[in-house]
Amino acid sequence: MKTLWLMQIAAVLRLEMRKTFFAKRGLWIYLLAVMPLVIFAGHTIISLRRGDACDFGQDTNIFATIFQILDLRLTIFFGCLGIFMNLFRGEMLDRSLHFYFLAPIRREVLLTGKYLAGLLAAIVIFTGSTFAQFASLYAHFPAATVQAYLRDGNGWSHLLAYLGVTILACIGYGSLFLAAGALFRNPIIPAAVVLIWEAINPFLPSLLQKFSVIYYLKSLCPIDVPAQVGPPFSFLAVNADPVSAAVAIPGLLLFTVFVLAIAAVQVRRMEINYGTD
Repeated sequence: MKTLWLMQIAAVLRLEMRKTFFAKRGLWIYLLAVMPLVIFAGHTIISLRRGDACDFGQDTNIFATIFQILDLRLTIFFGCLGIFMNLFRGEMLDRSLHFYFLAPIRREVLLTGKYLAGLLAAIVIFTGSTFAQFASLYAHFPAATVQAYLRDGNGWSHLLAYLGVTILACIGYGSLFLAAGALFRNPIIPAAVVLIWEAINPFLPSLLQKFSVIYYLKSLCPIDVPAQVGPPFSFLAVNADPVSAAVAIPGLLLFTVFVLAIAAVQVRRMEINYGTD
């Protein structure tokens, strides 16, 4: 039975990958992923044309600031919203979800295949963007300086940490938005609630801060946002009570499993009624 489920998950994954990567309604997600890259590429081009000698440490802090404020809170957040909410709501709008429900496949298996397809797409798009941002930022520095940073200055560990945080962001936000798409007729409302909750996280009591995705993501970032960054951005990035990676990673993964279990229960009860959408 488990072998059959794995084969069915793989079949759903193959079908959904085409829709997820090449859907016309998802083209804006690629533009969203490119937006931070344009900032760093523009900075590098201007520096090379002017011949400016940029401060390596300052540019490293700028990357940490933009990653935590722009990437995590805007591009990855809304990118996952666009990818994962459409996995079920998009099928409802296209009036094609019933084809899946008529197939001899458990709905939990269908949900797993759809989630993995969305997750793979999100990871490819946003880790690619993060890596390109990292590379473009340091492209105007001498090769010896960059090599010294990578070899002796924790550069490789910083890059791997940023990529890991990006993957975890896709995992956590993906489960939330998949569940929202399955649970609500109008998923924009729960998406707005999640956005507000994540935004006010720094102002919440310590206990409530732990019931959010961004709290764990900020704890895993390799560089804190410098104190020179003024409000309101400094408030968004501050994490007064960070947790270790040994707590943050399992905690976020358990949260994801819990949310997906709720979504699976809802999908089992879901009835097709296109006339109300």
